[in-house]
Amino acid sequence: MTRTDTTALALVAALLLTMPVFALVSRGRPMDADVARRGKSVLLGHWVRDWLMWVIGPMERALVRGRVSPDWFNYLGAAFGVAAGVAFARGSLSLGGWMVLLGGAADIFDGRIARARGIAAPYGAFLDSTLDRFAETFAFAGVALFFQPVRWALLATVLAMGGSLLVSYARARGEALGVHGAGGVMQRAERLVTLALAGLLDAAVTARQGWAPGTLLGIAVALIAAGALGTAVYRTAYITRELKRRPEA
Repeated sequence: MTRTDTTALALVAALLLTMPVFALVSRGRPMDADVARRGKSVLLGHWVRDWLMWVIGPMERALVRGRVSPDWFNYLGAAFGVAAGVAFARGSLSLGGWMVLLGGAADIFDGRIARARGIAAPYGAFLDSTLDRFAETFAFAGVALFFQPVRWALLATVLAMGGSLLVSYARARGEALGVHGAGGVMQRAERLVTLALAGLLDAAVTARQGWAPGTLLGIAVALIAAGALGTAVYRTAYITRELKRRPEA
């Protein structure tokens, strides 16, 4: 493993060590309001999301006090997506993983800062959602370039990218017709965490198992593809059923 890979593992381990601390300090503490109002996720439950909000809480409060515009984090999220794609394409998988995580953090900050400052607006929601799609597309494009010689992994990456866009489109189209079609096993947060952790851990796992570099990332992308396509099918079926129940149907 390179020094970058070792550093990445150390940082991930340090982050995970905060979980027992949070478990102690959060007893009797009300759940974060943003976490509580969101639906449960199959892979990322309320406790994990609440822990993450606790970890980033001090930085969030500092940004709110500094009156930092949430728009900057929308642009940062897109920039990190481009950087992740470049890193993956060059074979720097751990760096790509960090870029994906930082992009995900930027995506969290923009909405929370806007709500905390009372400046949430429709244009911000549109910018956030659209730039998220750009970021994810660039990240998967880099993964596809990395897997170009490995046909099964390349196909999985293409399906993961397409499935991710279909998940978002199904929800957006459903909401435009008055149906809230969220839910599914592979929503954006799950996709980001799966892709990021695979990039960060690939070198360590493949070296230990004697696999070719990128194997863990390929398996993760295949899981994302299956989960995203399944989620898109689930949302499509649910929204179609709800629309058919309307009197005008």
